[in-house]
Amino acid sequence: MNPCFIYAIVLFLQDYFFGMQQITNTILMVRPVNFRMNEQTAVNNYYQKALDTLLPEAVNAKAQKEFDDYVAKLRAIGVHVIVVDDTLETDTPDAVFPNNWISFHESGTVALYPMFAENRRLERRADILDILESHGFTINNVIDYTSAEEEHVFLEGTGSIILDRVNQKAYCALSPRADEELFIEFCEDFEYTPVIFSANQTINGQRKAIYHTNVMMCIGDTFAVVCLDCIDDKSERKNVVNHLKQDGKDIIAITEHQVINFAGNMLQVKGEDDKPYLVMSQTAYSSLTKNQIETLKKHTGILTSSLDTIEACGGGSARCMMAEVFLPKV
Repeated sequence: MNPCFIYAIVLFLQDYFFGMQQITNTILMVRPVNFRMNEQTAVNNYYQKALDTLLPEAVNAKAQKEFDDYVAKLRAIGVHVIVVDDTLETDTPDAVFPNNWISFHESGTVALYPMFAENRRLERRADILDILESHGFTINNVIDYTSAEEEHVFLEGTGSIILDRVNQKAYCALSPRADEELFIEFCEDFEYTPVIFSANQTINGQRKAIYHTNVMMCIGDTFAVVCLDCIDDKSERKNVVNHLKQDGKDIIAITEHQVINFAGNMLQVKGEDDKPYLVMSQTAYSSLTKNQIETLKKHTGILTSSLDTIEACGGGSARCMMAEVFLPKV
């Protein structure tokens, strides 16, 4: 059967039975103005690297070029990208990753999240809500979890939480940036079933927690990309697999080496005529095997963009740069 026909059926069933969609056509992105390696996040983000051979101005210029090229590619396939410029008034080197501090939901609710790094808390901007409303989106409610920072408790948005919006499940790998109790509170507020586990990677011979779930896991409409090898506990691994299979997801397993190359940091979006695209960096795509690519193409189109500087200094990739907008239109 034609994959496009199958996808059309999936969309129809989601709308008819659930009124929910897994992917959106609208993305919020923040253009960097003072990008560099953030020393406050490097303590537990093992993907960050200092580009000592480049002056800070050169690093920022390269990041801006990668950002602009990325936005152009998204718009070329029909994705509605709302770009907001970062400000020079604040020290926000990671502002290019807005999905960590905010999420937008179909109910018209916005969630604000507590951030591990103090300088990342400065990324939160009320004017971004005004900008979205100026684009015709409705905001009915704001749930603010940021007071948890006072207790040194953190939950970094859709970096920490992977949402299966249609099946109302939320996946979370616990870490210094993903607190279990706060995650459960989020699930109660938004009526998601929590799926909790630990995900690790080998750093200098030791197993250490992966800082964000979205580095090792991505959920699309009909598939899931996940590094099962990162889930050391067999019962937790089995539980994750069972939930994904229950919901009819075709599981594409990736390796820890591919995780290091950001192959888990992907996001599926809608392009023109609602055609689905899985968005990832060129580094991530290059790490995939031929069979993995062929399997993904049965489910979705693929869009890649070079993000070498942003990945090296920021320790995040294509998915981290996009905050999905599911808010209702006026």
